[in-house]
Amino acid sequence: MKIGIPKEIKPNENRVSVVPSGVAALVSAGHSVTMESGAGVGAGFEDSLYQAAGAQLVDGPEPVWASAEMIVKVKEPIEPEWSRIRPGQTLFTYFHFAANRPLTEAHLASGATCIAYETVQLPSGELPLLTPMSEVAGRLAVQEGAHYLEKLYGGRGMLLGGVPGVLPAKVLILGGGVVGTQAAKMAAGLGAQVTVMDLSLERLRQLSDILPANVQLLFSSRHAILEQIRTADLVIGGVLVTGAAAPKLIRAEDLKLMQPGAVIVDVAVDQGGCVETTHPTTHADPIYIIDNVVHYAVANMPGAVPRTSTLALTNATLPYALQLANKGWQQALRENSALLKGLNIVAGNVTCQGIADAFGFNCLPPDQFLS
Repeated sequence: MKIGIPKEIKPNENRVSVVPSGVAALVSAGHSVTMESGAGVGAGFEDSLYQAAGAQLVDGPEPVWASAEMIVKVKEPIEPEWSRIRPGQTLFTYFHFAANRPLTEAHLASGATCIAYETVQLPSGELPLLTPMSEVAGRLAVQEGAHYLEKLYGGRGMLLGGVPGVLPAKVLILGGGVVGTQAAKMAAGLGAQVTVMDLSLERLRQLSDILPANVQLLFSSRHAILEQIRTADLVIGGVLVTGAAAPKLIRAEDLKLMQPGAVIVDVAVDQGGCVETTHPTTHADPIYIIDNVVHYAVANMPGAVPRTSTLALTNATLPYALQLANKGWQQALRENSALLKGLNIVAGNVTCQGIADAFGFNCLPPDQFLS
């Protein structure tokens, strides 16, 4: 198969979808890899490493998109890339379609086959290709939240862990999944007073066995959220509904209940955010303030640490990319039920219920496209 690896062009996105060892594995399996020159530099992988692994390096994105049967990316193709997508081409990347109607319509019109990292799902319910970036984002959320609590940025002027004689900051985490768990570990490790909220009592019981004593676990309800945000210094939104838009747990009017200078880090921004006032920001301009509450909503948070993120992501994605390349997408999806759940769009049709529900589209069973 002809595989293309373009350079990511989303602002401040320095990750790359395949590391040199991954290229070597693809080439060893009999595939050709065309890669845009400089695609790996932001993550610390020079062109010479890819050439030594067997990639063909080309200047600019056009030759990559034009020659590839399968494009492997990190982030969704943004508007300048839409015209490069060809009918029948397979795209394997993060998409988060349910939060972006223009993106969804562009890919429906393209005629491409879109397999989304974030909806590949094991029988256990685990999302193996979302997990590594959720781990990074959860840890970064605390790091960034602590930074923007500084008075310089409009925050409350608090040190997350406090000092002897001064109470630590209160951190509220909405969602006890991968993001929430990693955020809780980081915040607790820094000495903060942490509360994690979730709808699943089973998950809260699991977390009680693995999180330290300075993490409190609370069943999530509208009333409980309103009570908690009144005293929270840092709120981290880590809610996920697989393939669908995130529910709005904090409404615009709720910000008036929060302390001036409190910080919200909405990690769910890729799925539309779990805070009504969330809109995507960039690493170059990461925050804005509404009702004296600082909002951090960078849509590609792991891009801030591209070396760590690239290695973590490609450890998970390469085996699936090899299956798609070795067998073709139809056979690979027939044989791997987890990959089948990753099929979001094919030949102008939606095959993911969460996307259909978000925009009122018809949803067709994905297996009907596998013959």
